Amino acid sequence: MKLEIDLVTIEKQDAFNFILGQSHFIKSVEDIHEALVNTVPGIKFGLAFCEASGDRLIRWSGTDHELIGYAIKNAQAIGAGHIFILFLGEGFYPINVLKAVQAVPEVVRIFCATANPTQVVVAESDQGRGVLGVIDGFTPKGTEDDDGIAWRKDLLRKIGYKL
Repeated sequence: MKLEIDLVTIEKQDAFNFILGQSHFIKSVEDIHEALVNTVPGIKFGLAFCEASGDRLIRWSGTDHELIGYAIKNAQAIGAGHIFILFLGEGFYPINVLKAVQAVPEVVRIFCATANPTQVVVAESDQGRGVLGVIDGFTPKGTEDDDGIAWRKDLLRKIGYKL
């Protein structure tokens, strides 16, 4: 028996956020789609899900052809059973949909929700592939000081997430 570890770099435009997760049932595609459009009317997204048994197809859905293309391309690259990847269009953010996605009964795990450059750590055995985790962004350079705290608090108020 062999086990190999690989890194898959998520390919996307800088402005796009995405959510990478794991689910357990083909029904996830429709349920995640419904959760998104019911949470944020007019949302632009693309979703792909790697079926782990049966036909083992990449199932997909969404409201934007470009984002669907990114989802399918990255799902193919990861190639791990029962993972889903959800790309959000510019101006749409995980903070607005993450709880709705997590509430979908089939969703068992979220690996990340980010716009950062991301690498997916994938293990491959004789049976198939599985996601071990992610490398989300970069290593910290230090610890924030009083100016950093003020900047963070000001930013959250400027973009409307705090009063």
